[in-house]
Amino acid sequence: MVSVINTVDTSHEDMIHDAQMDYYGTRLATCSSDRSVKIFDVRNGGQILIADLRGHEGPVWQVAWAHPMYGNILASCSYDRKVIIWKEENGTWEKTYEYTGHDSSVNSVCWAPHDYGLILACGSSDGAISLLSYTGDGQWEVKKISNAHTIGCNAVSWAPAVVPGSLIEQPSGQKPNYIKRFASGGCDNLVKIWKEEEGQWKEEQKLEAHSDWVRDVAWAPSIGLPTSTIASCSQDGRVFIWTCDDASGNSWSPKLLHKFNDVVWHVSWSITANILAVSGGDNKVTLWKESVDGLWACISDVNKGQGGVSAVTEGQQNEQ
Repeated sequence: MVSVINTVDTSHEDMIHDAQMDYYGTRLATCSSDRSVKIFDVRNGGQILIADLRGHEGPVWQVAWAHPMYGNILASCSYDRKVIIWKEENGTWEKTYEYTGHDSSVNSVCWAPHDYGLILACGSSDGAISLLSYTGDGQWEVKKISNAHTIGCNAVSWAPAVVPGSLIEQPSGQKPNYIKRFASGGCDNLVKIWKEEEGQWKEEQKLEAHSDWVRDVAWAPSIGLPTSTIASCSQDGRVFIWTCDDASGNSWSPKLLHKFNDVVWHVSWSITANILAVSGGDNKVTLWKESVDGLWACISDVNKGQGGVSAVTEGQQNEQ
């Protein structure tokens, strides 16, 4: 059974598009069509507004917290074609960097695993993906993948900095050779996997299963088991779970989690990667878990609007 433990009245004046907890689960960042980004202290069930960040000139689609080893840093992206990186210095949040290199709405921002340094991937409706890397002294280096997705990129998600299979293979004593990878989803109905080779980003895989725009992709956390997993959701109402069992990353197979009756906007993994949260146009959040026989079952049904919760039986699932 799943229960709602806290609700936050954000006082946003328009639709909220994203809400993200920080690394420690003590702060919540939200963003809205009212062009603002807000940060709340949510410790002990409270909700204290810490910052109301103004700088965007259009709806703000997504926010992302950097790892705390780099300080308190939050990225936001907007319809105004800008990415803003905000930093807390001496208790005050300020804009530390503004990226204006896209020609259209920036729809998604995602920080790379902290092992790689401070690197932000940004996906835009202009079809390009930008990678912003902090080089020190307030400087950011930009790499751009042009035409990553025709008509637009809706989502980006990094692969964990864990070599698949490393948990069970004997450690050799030397540092593993990390290959940077991330997934993206676009208006070409594709999920793509990108990898860095000699400083350049190359398309490694095209994953085809969706019949409409891919709205979100989420690469699952890993502790080093051999299988890599990605969730994707789409305008077509379907959520797919993609798995790859070979270390080379060449062969991915999709499994349909569920077909919903409306667009599915977002997918998000739990830290242990065994539960997937799915939110859609029906204004519901559902939680899904894989059973021993490999089938995905709904373990909850959280009605967003009312804060009410009900368990979903097999019979009800098919009607959703």
